[in-house]
Amino acid sequence: MKLNGQILAALRTFEAAASCGSFTQAAKQLHITAAAVSQQMTNLESQLKLCLFERHSRGIRLTPCGEQLLNTVQPSLDNIAATIDKLQVSNITSNQLRIKSTPSFAYKWLVPRLQHFYQEFPEIKIQIFADSALVDKATTDYDLVIDFGPIPYPGNEAELLLAEALIPVMSPAYAKQFNWHDPDCWAQVNLLHDAMPWLGASPDSEWRYWFNAMALGNNDSSTGHSFNRTDLAMEAAAAGQGVALARQALLGDDISKGNLVAPFAPIKAGFGYYLLQGRSSKVQSSLHAIECFKGWIRQQVLRWEQTQKSH
Repeated sequence: MKLNGQILAALRTFEAAASCGSFTQAAKQLHITAAAVSQQMTNLESQLKLCLFERHSRGIRLTPCGEQLLNTVQPSLDNIAATIDKLQVSNITSNQLRIKSTPSFAYKWLVPRLQHFYQEFPEIKIQIFADSALVDKATTDYDLVIDFGPIPYPGNEAELLLAEALIPVMSPAYAKQFNWHDPDCWAQVNLLHDAMPWLGASPDSEWRYWFNAMALGNNDSSTGHSFNRTDLAMEAAAAGQGVALARQALLGDDISKGNLVAPFAPIKAGFGYYLLQGRSSKVQSSLHAIECFKGWIRQQVLRWEQTQKSH
């Protein structure tokens, strides 16, 4: 038989009544009266020419016909609801990117440039997640990730986005306290560390790398104070607390504004920022949105590198 709108509407009420085993409970679930539920079921039975419920003083019970109908209606309604949910989530997230990043890179490099992305791609929305010092790549709630690590990066799925350089920085006042051309000055300098620049790195790994590269390996790289983020160490340096080994990409305009000074030229770090494809547990953002962001950030890196060469 052809299912008209009245029958289709009544089948939802039928499923609720059959599942609850009560017209009263079904009415509460559907936010209608028990009398309305009862009337709908009477009309449905009349139109289908079937007896679906046995009615008695203690409630209702499905007849064999009612049980067969429920076995078809219930999964069908569940499938319809699941499909609608999937379509709604897909519609919401298709142009929304979830990006994980180290907090220092997000705060000092990425976020200041995002306005340019929004101007170029106004239809794409970005959520930045930088809630811990290190990126947890085991989680599955992102579309893209920007991580910091050694070159080469462990695994084969990472794209080197930006190779870093290291440069000691300090406040102008702190810089005047030492003769930086004297190698012995480092015995008196208060070192400021990123305690774990990447997973498994030792607290003094970057300072030890810099000392060795500058032929100053006889200095103790483990002294000083540690922070769980590079930008915090840089802020401490700006406050006159010592010398932070800054990452060049994170300096921004701190030197041009006079917040920090750098008596030494930057050196290649042997570390860098990597772009990885995420494993979203939600409906993944559209490939178009992902590719737009990847292309955009590559262009931003090229522009930044060209700017550094011109200085």
